[in-house]
Amino acid sequence: MIRPLLILSMLAAPAVPATAQRIQPNPVPVQATGTGPLTLDEVLRASARAAPQIVEALAKVRAAEGRALTANGAFDTVFEAEGRSRTLGYYDGTVASATATRPLGDNGGYVYGGYRVSRGDFPVYENQNYTNRLGEVKVGALYSLLRDRLVDERRTRRTLASGDIDIARFEREAVAIGVQRRAIDAYQNWVAAGLRLRAYRDLLALSESRRGGLARQVQLGARPDILLAENDQNLVRRRALVVRAEGDFQAAANALSLYFRDAAGEPLLVGPDRLPQGAEALSGVAAAARADFARQRPDIQMLLARIDQGTARLALAQNDLRPRLDLRGEAGKDIGPVGLGGPSRTPLEAAVGFRFSLPLQNRAAKGRIAEAQAEMDALAARSRFLRDQIAVEVEGILIGVGAAEKLAGIADQERQLAERLAAAERRRFELGSSDFFLVNQREETANDARVRLIDAQARIAAARAELASATADRAALGLDP
Repeated sequence: MIRPLLILSMLAAPAVPATAQRIQPNPVPVQATGTGPLTLDEVLRASARAAPQIVEALAKVRAAEGRALTANGAFDTVFEAEGRSRTLGYYDGTVASATATRPLGDNGGYVYGGYRVSRGDFPVYENQNYTNRLGEVKVGALYSLLRDRLVDERRTRRTLASGDIDIARFEREAVAIGVQRRAIDAYQNWVAAGLRLRAYRDLLALSESRRGGLARQVQLGARPDILLAENDQNLVRRRALVVRAEGDFQAAANALSLYFRDAAGEPLLVGPDRLPQGAEALSGVAAAARADFARQRPDIQMLLARIDQGTARLALAQNDLRPRLDLRGEAGKDIGPVGLGGPSRTPLEAAVGFRFSLPLQNRAAKGRIAEAQAEMDALAARSRFLRDQIAVEVEGILIGVGAAEKLAGIADQERQLAERLAAAERRRFELGSSDFFLVNQREETANDARVRLIDAQARIAAARAELASATADRAALGLDP
């Protein structure tokens, strides 16, 4: 009974898509190898080189370049060949022709050249097929004088495709800025978590080093047993703080592996041996608000590129309202001995002509003009708001940076005073002038001040990273070559 049930369960299971079968997640990041403390510059270089979001954005740029190449294909030279021969009937005429046409890059017209040769007899209504024995060579051109003179659909598509490339590049830059900003945050969180873990371990080491002396004093009867139990209680509480800090440090290292990658793009898990020794690693990036930071923002650049595209669409819609007036010129020459068509084809021929058309009702073009103008108005309003928003955002970040630096200075003063008090209280306790409760309180207060200083320094680093992102400071974010 087991085998039929197994077969039925396999048949009832949903089919796994082929794409899901091919995608194999990487379960565990690779352990990073390296010597010396891990620096922010090293993380930023690895992130800018191999972050999947940046690689994806680069692929989108290549796709936009491919679309631009497709749009430029409208200006390719086209070669055509045609032949026709009568196989039955009174006439046996055969004619073959080849033509090459090249659109003009600065006008809606085109130039062309061709060759035609015929043999045999043709009816009078196909008299134009006759050529001399060596054929006829012909060149000509069509030039637009009104509609399609300054802009036409082909050139507009090329302009729009070029704008798409610019937009894709600005989007790639925006993605890179966001990735680098998150990489900075991940690194700073990892450093801050490691420094907090180090602070809690130092606090635990104080209790562990004190326990031996207390145990000897209890054995000698100089201290009561309850004092040793109280120290053990503090040991357990401080050990719990260390365990929690170790979990936070491991989680921060795991989050950092999303941005710290090897040359192949695989995540790297940083070990605790690469943790910087001092708080200098929490200094963050050197970011400053430049006078032209708004113009450096990729979102502003994207908006300007879309405005240019809207201008091109508006110009194309206005072009469709113009009357068409095309001028055409053509020259032809039969070469070789006279053919069956007679000597009238031998002299050089030249002809000029024109074509004129006037749209009486063109509601489609008028609708496109109204749509393009409305789009331009919306983009202009969005541009004004975005510039104001960026200015307010940067000003708020600068205020936050100043406040964080002041708080860090106060936290540093608090830490120094708390450590002095804790050291003095330990000396008093060793001399028997203080009680155990007050010593522990002083030590934990000093350690809390140390942790608050680390948090304040981390906030400064985060604020500076946010400022670099808001001002598109490529050098500070590690994006300049």
